[in-house]
Amino acid sequence: MVNIENLVRSNIRALKPYSSARQEYDGSAGIFLDANESPYGVLNRYPDPLQLLVRNKLSQLKGVSIDQLCLGNGSDEVIDLIIRIFCEPQMDKVIICPPTYGMYEVCAGINNVEVIYSPLLKDFQPDVESILSNKAKVLFLCSPNNPTGNCLNRIEEILLKFEGIVFIDEAYIDFCKDRSLLCLIEKYPNLIISQTFSKAWGHAGLRVGVAYADKKIIDLILKVKPPYNINELSQQHLLNSLNDIENYERNIQSVLIEKQRLFIELNKVDGIENVYPSDANFLLIRVKDADDLYNYLLRRGIVVRNRNSIISNCVRITIGSPNENTELIDALKIYKG
Repeated sequence: MVNIENLVRSNIRALKPYSSARQEYDGSAGIFLDANESPYGVLNRYPDPLQLLVRNKLSQLKGVSIDQLCLGNGSDEVIDLIIRIFCEPQMDKVIICPPTYGMYEVCAGINNVEVIYSPLLKDFQPDVESILSNKAKVLFLCSPNNPTGNCLNRIEEILLKFEGIVFIDEAYIDFCKDRSLLCLIEKYPNLIISQTFSKAWGHAGLRVGVAYADKKIIDLILKVKPPYNINELSQQHLLNSLNDIENYERNIQSVLIEKQRLFIELNKVDGIENVYPSDANFLLIRVKDADDLYNYLLRRGIVVRNRNSIISNCVRITIGSPNENTELIDALKIYKG
């Protein structure tokens, strides 16, 4: 079994974390003269640095302990913190499996950490033998994968054999909840699962991500994260949403219905060579000329994601509202590519 302590950078192990004013007292209080805030205004007080109300609600919904989760200022902050906790600059390495989310590579570059590339196989599944043949501190996997849309297989096999941290990005998991690996964090102390409020919850503007892991890893993240990384308005908004699960479920169902409709209609369009199956809230399509299609749709006021630079002649289409999807279909039916 992987020993987490042996993977952590020595300076992080020795680090004495910053203690904010709001972390240095217990109980309730009515007069706050500890944090040099203004006594005037509506949002004049610092937010809860540990986001206890939101984390407690997530703990109940996800069936994990509150000390097995923490919040980040977007999932990208979580990715960056994990690299900083475990990877020595110019010494350690991380593995990514392209095509995948680009910020893994960017965060590694910012932290001066070498990247090992283990490309996905032709069916967009991980090359397990390739991954395990390399020595690295962190492995980044995205499942469902962005931009291919499929859930990855053989992850537990990797968890059993990989001798570093396995980071599973589940940003799109709400659209196929039965495939989440959250139940494995008790079994594998080297597993970190990242989820987000930006997709199924409809809160991309809040920029809040969640990390689930063994308490030892969560304690390390809390040790190095900025003291007030989630603002008060975001915490209040998240708590309201977490108390309205019916709306969340209704929106997911709407997206899934529209995805199926779009999948069927896109397969009827001349010039679309392949519509890849998807476990996410988007569809990847292959066409004759992705650049031309992208520019055609842009002229009609429809913005999709051109992925031609990483998957030849492929375009990624997010599932929109019924009206938006209809406009897209109508535009594609008259496209002469």
